[in-house]
Amino acid sequence: MHHNRVYVSLDIGTTSIKVVVAEYVKGQLNVLGVGTEKTNGLSRGVIVDIDDTVTAIKEAVKIAEQKSGTTIKDVVVGIPSNQIQIEPCHGMIAVASDNREITDKDVYNVIAAAKVRSVAPERDIISVLPEEFIVDGFDGIKDPRGMIGVRLELHANMITGPRTIIHNIKRCVQKAGLNLIDLVVQPIASAQVALTDGEREFGTILLDMGGGQTSVSIFHENQLKFSFVDQEGGEFVTRDISIILNTSQKSAEQLKREYGYAIASHTSDQEFFSVETIGKKEPVKVDEHYLAEIIEARLLQTFQTLKRALAEVDGLRLPGGIVITGGAASLPGAVELAEEVFEIPVKPFMPDQMGLRHPSYTTSLGLVTYACQLDDIHRIAQQSEAPHPITEKGAPMNQSSSSESSRNLNTNDLANSKETASNPQKQTAQKARPKAKHTTTKPNNPNGFWARIKAFFKSLMEE
Repeated sequence: MHHNRVYVSLDIGTTSIKVVVAEYVKGQLNVLGVGTEKTNGLSRGVIVDIDDTVTAIKEAVKIAEQKSGTTIKDVVVGIPSNQIQIEPCHGMIAVASDNREITDKDVYNVIAAAKVRSVAPERDIISVLPEEFIVDGFDGIKDPRGMIGVRLELHANMITGPRTIIHNIKRCVQKAGLNLIDLVVQPIASAQVALTDGEREFGTILLDMGGGQTSVSIFHENQLKFSFVDQEGGEFVTRDISIILNTSQKSAEQLKREYGYAIASHTSDQEFFSVETIGKKEPVKVDEHYLAEIIEARLLQTFQTLKRALAEVDGLRLPGGIVITGGAASLPGAVELAEEVFEIPVKPFMPDQMGLRHPSYTTSLGLVTYACQLDDIHRIAQQSEAPHPITEKGAPMNQSSSSESSRNLNTNDLANSKETASNPQKQTAQKARPKAKHTTTKPNNPNGFWARIKAFFKSLMEE
């Protein structure tokens, strides 16, 4: 965890781009500035127009810089959970150092070993989330650095996503002149602020109602276990209102915000409001009950789709219930309707930071919170290059040679590691045993070699 540092999050949403600048000081996160810009470059959470998205990112960054008084270069970016796959992975290496003390380099190498597996060509690895390390058979270790061992193993979860989505996000960040320091799956970021430690540990469902899509994610034992995305969000509610009432998208969005309610039975058919319809000179009177019926129909369809997905993995039995957030969750009656459909407790979440008090900022705040609270092990897991340890003389180790030696596992060490772990006396004896020196033999002179061959054949001819 890093202190006294400024973090910047970039949330590329379907309807808007959000940039949050925050400073982490003495264990507290203080928001310095927020920038928001509408965009038409995305559809259902996926980038469909790179240039439009880049323009919106630059404008949002500019606004955030003006409000925070800082220059933004490095950003933590969220990636939607569309078509992500969560798979268990395992890595094993021999500890590379002569004294068998596990270092950052060993942790990096065992994570790299866990990544060596078959991944479809249309997919890329987003992140590897360590669950536990095993040192010479002793499991349940969260941080093995500083320990002594021969064999280091890792059990982790690997998250992969569509290569197209990942490439487009990276391309947009690059064209906007920014440096991407981390790519975080959005539900993981949102859970950092929307869920408590107990909820992430015992099992809770996070429901994020965005503009272009709605997602449900299951967290258990502090790990993301399941994620499902329904390609319907708040934008679809607005579109339904626009089509049925024959009004513009802008007018439909305004009606939804001012008069919308998610449960039709809680509204009155005696309360009317004016709607400007296309093709008519005079506004048309529409009652609140009719508008609520349009909204409820779409939300019911969305919630029922999510419920079926959760039922398939038996997720509705988790003790934490559902925490609902996202911009569309601010619609009055949405929480009550979700409780009726899912039939388990549902509670809303809204950030309490100044300037972010709206559910649509949950992911943005979660990204900076995730970045500042990331421990050393997960930080090593996110590195694209191995850390550079320092030798006793203070000179950096040769990265290529040390990396190569760590990849080539010592089979004798691995075979004997279990016996060593169960026999402390043998382990002590192994440490005391002097290491054999590595010697290199110079190749023979090629001219002398051929001279001996000729002499051999000449002797045969004489015989």
